[in-house]
Amino acid sequence: MTQPPSQQPPQGGFGSPQDPHQQPPQAPAQPPVPPQAPAQPPAGAPAYGAPQGAPAQPPAGQPPVPPQAPGQPPAAAPGYGYPQTPPAQPGYGYPQQPGQQPGPYAAQPGPYGQQPNPYGGYPGQPQYPGAPTPPPAGKSSPFKGKPAAIIGAAVAALLVIGGGTYLALSGDGSDPEKPDAKGGSSAAPDPSGSGDVDQGDGTGGGREANDDLNAGRKKGEAKVEWLMTNDVDLPRNGADVYGPWVVGDTVVKAMYKSVVGYSVADGKKKWEVPFTTEVCTAPAAPAADGTIVIGVNDKAGEKADCTVLQQIDLKTGKAGWKKPVPQGTGFNALSDMTLAISGTTVTAAGTGNAHGFSLADGKHLFGTPDADCKPFAYAGGPKLIAASSCRTGDYNKTQHEVSEVDPATGKPKWTYKLPANWEVTKVFSVSPLVISTEEPDSKKWSIVALTDAGKLRSTLDGGKDKFNPKCGGSFVVFGENLQGCIGVAADANTFYMSTEPTQLTNGTNDVVAFDLNTGKPKWRAPAGPQRTMTPLRMEGGEVLMYMEGSWDRGGAVATLAPTGGSPKVLLQHPASTAEIESDFYSPRYAYADGRFFIASGRVSARNDTEEKQTKTMMAFGK
Repeated sequence: MTQPPSQQPPQGGFGSPQDPHQQPPQAPAQPPVPPQAPAQPPAGAPAYGAPQGAPAQPPAGQPPVPPQAPGQPPAAAPGYGYPQTPPAQPGYGYPQQPGQQPGPYAAQPGPYGQQPNPYGGYPGQPQYPGAPTPPPAGKSSPFKGKPAAIIGAAVAALLVIGGGTYLALSGDGSDPEKPDAKGGSSAAPDPSGSGDVDQGDGTGGGREANDDLNAGRKKGEAKVEWLMTNDVDLPRNGADVYGPWVVGDTVVKAMYKSVVGYSVADGKKKWEVPFTTEVCTAPAAPAADGTIVIGVNDKAGEKADCTVLQQIDLKTGKAGWKKPVPQGTGFNALSDMTLAISGTTVTAAGTGNAHGFSLADGKHLFGTPDADCKPFAYAGGPKLIAASSCRTGDYNKTQHEVSEVDPATGKPKWTYKLPANWEVTKVFSVSPLVISTEEPDSKKWSIVALTDAGKLRSTLDGGKDKFNPKCGGSFVVFGENLQGCIGVAADANTFYMSTEPTQLTNGTNDVVAFDLNTGKPKWRAPAGPQRTMTPLRMEGGEVLMYMEGSWDRGGAVATLAPTGGSPKVLLQHPASTAEIESDFYSPRYAYADGRFFIASGRVSARNDTEEKQTKTMMAFGK
């Protein structure tokens, strides 16, 4: 396929549909010219997905940053609430071109060829020029709060694990240190206790009484049902947001030290589960019955570890079981855990440390296998998929495997071995199984589809297109879930992915459909002039998409038929609130029962006053 940049996934064409299990994927063909940095838009006019330009004083809700080239770390120390920006580094994985010569792979010098990155992936592309780069893996820094000695040890561990060799780690995690598990109260506050919600009539959210969000709504445009501003006193560097998840008549998000459920109709708080420590991880989605298990820190302060599981019923806001994840010693204890839910099992995994628990009562179902290959992350949903790293005895060689495992025992039903030095970075779809893989050293990226029996189905051929699924990060060793990417969708026989916009502001793009049996493109659908489309998931047999707005045009929810064609708009958001809609930082989306929700992926500000004015979630409806 393409290559994902270090902070965001794929960009570009893909590999030939040959079996990388037997031979390494082919090098990409002639690479396209990497995209140039977009020109600075006019001062004061919001850009693609956010206010344009790099004003000296950013709008409320956007972390401050001095003007500079996208993807570059700030020249000076960041201000209050500024998410930490990782240093620039080359993009990963390039999708590969199908070979033209006889044989499974084109005859090129070396095992993968020596072409430069054809996709020009740049790390952590900001939403607009001068905006701060979204932090990788949903965190301001993978080493946040860790002492220098631990950071050094973690780097050493990465060098080893990145090289494919396990160190002999002491301890089996059977006697973990008991963390502070207090603060699991599920007492629900008064449902009317949310006073920072504007229901579109100008009477809430700190807006002027004559400022009606729907006053400028035109015929045919959706209604702004409510707009929520932050009511939580956050630490200086802000906090990540998990969700939103829609369960019946409740939309839920987790942030800082609580999980809160709001009415989908008016945005008022229905319940809250508070904690004494911070929420540190969550699965991409809850179980079908609305049950979720999130991760919270074991204690307060910078030396906290993300090791405690907390079950919550998102329908009622009732907190259930709470327990620590068994932690080994040595490098096993350094990796942040990721969570996934499949059926009645929740998994917690990190480097060399993997466990399964009963979703209902927290019973420990399985632990890290005593084998050469150990799971470092899982993907959940209709099946439970494990990504594993194997011992190789060679620091310069990595070996990854993908397995479908039994949720009750953790034992593999089948295993697919990737070519040497290729790594599993994302699972774009569990059923059908479509995975993103990278070869970091040569900066190649390939998207592979597997059958239900774990055999190679196809390797997607992206041609000269550039793709950029939005995943938030690509290094699962630091707690980035395998799942949760937007910009992709799949049904039984087709994988859909959007191309990168032609330009940052008022650009356009296409959705390309790939035949999963051949890996070849089937059709492409254009978004239209000055519009861009982002697939979210399948909805009623069609591709559900968010169509980006701009500073003067509202976004939209649309569907695309499985045969292609033109997008069918379900909700056209009002132009009168386009600037607000574009002002959400690292936005997350949810759509259910005709309502569309946009939530900030991180909330931070320069000071307490702006923090309380930061817009955190917005809902549109008929």
